[in-house]
Amino acid sequence: MDITIHGLDGLDASLRGAWHRTMEASPQYANPFLAPEFAAGIARHRGGAQVAVLRERGEPVGFFPYERNAFGVGRAIGLGLSDCQALVHRPGVTWNTQELLRACGLSVFEFDHLVDEQKPFDGFVTGTFASPVLDLEAGEESYAEWLRGAYPGLAKTALKKERRLSRDVGEMRFVYDERDPKVLRTLMRWKSAQYRRTGRMDRFARAWIVDLVDDLFQVREEHFAGVLSVVYAGDRPVAAHFGPTSSTVFAAWFTAYDPELSYYSPGLMMHLRMAESAARDGVRLMDMGRGDKEYKDWLKTRELRVGEGFATRPHPVATAHRLWRRPVRGLRNTVLAHPGLREPADRLLKTVGTLRTRKG
Repeated sequence: MDITIHGLDGLDASLRGAWHRTMEASPQYANPFLAPEFAAGIARHRGGAQVAVLRERGEPVGFFPYERNAFGVGRAIGLGLSDCQALVHRPGVTWNTQELLRACGLSVFEFDHLVDEQKPFDGFVTGTFASPVLDLEAGEESYAEWLRGAYPGLAKTALKKERRLSRDVGEMRFVYDERDPKVLRTLMRWKSAQYRRTGRMDRFARAWIVDLVDDLFQVREEHFAGVLSVVYAGDRPVAAHFGPTSSTVFAAWFTAYDPELSYYSPGLMMHLRMAESAARDGVRLMDMGRGDKEYKDWLKTRELRVGEGFATRPHPVATAHRLWRRPVRGLRNTVLAHPGLREPADRLLKTVGTLRTRKG
């Protein structure tokens, strides 16, 4: 196995094509977070992003995108934003993790949404978690007929809420691929307020994340596009979602809605409409990402497994990094895994968020 290191911004067309073909060869690597376009977007807005290309007999057979700091600490590309991580490879290809890290100049590689199939990383996985997905199938029927067939338990209430929204606020309509950047700004504003209200870190307070989303919104490639979907009442945006899609997989990413209209369940309305429209667009899977949410339980057809952990090779930096990061992760996972702890933690975060909002 020959391993070479390349910059991501400006990766030549032949390697990008080989990367796309490698994704297409295995369904588990069809997620847009594993695409060269997403990795290149991260590279344009964060330093240290690279890709290791694995070759057999001179032919590219694997792609390992990562971020590296000056101390040789590595992380999955877009860690904290990406809901799917992997060394994308052709079927049957394997690698030695220690040799891979050495070739990349890494003492440690941190991941938190690693595809379950990555066997050479198995010894470094500290926990695995469910990642709910929706299997999609396009039909010729109307949205209402599709909804009654796919989600009979939700259909009556969801359609009733749509009718009420049309009656009370304005005619409900849905745009799957909205190209108005002003609505993208509205989504960011809603999401930022939601983060603050619930005591979470406001991702859109970070300029590089705003720039990344703006950047990906402009990408319209055969294998990757940034899709903004919007529910309107008349001309008023009610709910919006932005996320990347490949030719077959739609990744749920940033969803938010107008809190004044929460009575109409706009978030659920948005996800149901997106699922039906994505299926008509040729998408076969909607990946909702790791994490326990009630709406995910309502919508999922099955679950994938993703892993988190630290791949390391003997090095003092690796030891220090693991000692620093592992307890933080362990505490977070303990809280998330136990409803008795998660609910009080959520209440505390919301209280802090409310106090911050009032102070602001």
